[in-house]
Amino acid sequence: MRAAYAVTANDEDPLAALEVGERPDPDASLDDWVTVEVRASSLNHHDLWSLRGVGLPGDKLPMILGCDAAGIGPDGNDVVVNSIVLGAPGAPPLTILSEHFQGTFAERVTVPAANLLPKPPQLSFTEAACLPTAWLTAYRMLTTKGRLPEDGSVLVQGAGGGVATAAVVLGQALGARVYATSRDAGKREKIAALGATALEPGARLPERVDVVIETVGAATFEHSMKCAGFGGRIVVSGATAGHLPEVNLRRVFALQLEILGTSMGTSEELGALLALCAEKGVRPVIDSEFGFSEIRDAFAKLHKGEVFGKIVLDHSR
Repeated sequence: MRAAYAVTANDEDPLAALEVGERPDPDASLDDWVTVEVRASSLNHHDLWSLRGVGLPGDKLPMILGCDAAGIGPDGNDVVVNSIVLGAPGAPPLTILSEHFQGTFAERVTVPAANLLPKPPQLSFTEAACLPTAWLTAYRMLTTKGRLPEDGSVLVQGAGGGVATAAVVLGQALGARVYATSRDAGKREKIAALGATALEPGARLPERVDVVIETVGAATFEHSMKCAGFGGRIVVSGATAGHLPEVNLRRVFALQLEILGTSMGTSEELGALLALCAEKGVRPVIDSEFGFSEIRDAFAKLHKGEVFGKIVLDHSR
């Protein structure tokens, strides 16, 4: 079957580690695993990290990349795939597709049957394929971890990437006042067009917020601490600009702040996210769409970094 996969690790030039060609069909012998015919998938920075060799040791190569997918399940129903794999034989206790098991950038992928969620008819395959990693992470950050209250407030640091942009849209769908920062003036305009208050990094907010969505790291963490209100939650799912920030512990205990880490989410949370999108007309922010035959161009755009929202692959072309 046609697939895009990592053949080596190349930290300096990750795209050189990417191959597109024929691979064997995925292993369907595991108990309670099923095969999905992939109709659409989307790129994540995790895919670039895999090409760099982060979290993907040499003994797992070649590895089909891709975490997100929507397609046709074994019963002929339209489904969305949750990428998290828990407690599989011979695998770590928690892993995601494309780390220990072959990923979604292929014609077919096998996953635990429990990982399949019905695709709402209101969402296209390409829209649904944006949700299982970045959008699910953002949803979990706001709800399960962030415990966003009704009529609450959120600061999203570094909006533009998949998780941060999702948090801007989902925060508003959940009824919050949303503030978002970006160094890029063009991205700030796009953030404002989504309905959030767009600010430069480090700017003073008109209020201290209930939840801070932190995917940047050291470059923004001091600002995140200053912007969190009493009892606020700073929820971390990334550290693109440094993973060793200075933390003012006096502020942590004086304001009773919580610093929480997370990534992705459960199938129950993905189901709730799908329902929210269907009921409230929420649609993923898509930067660009490529045919599967253009996957190298899609990776090049992600690697260049000039992305606002998700990059999606249509597997039909």
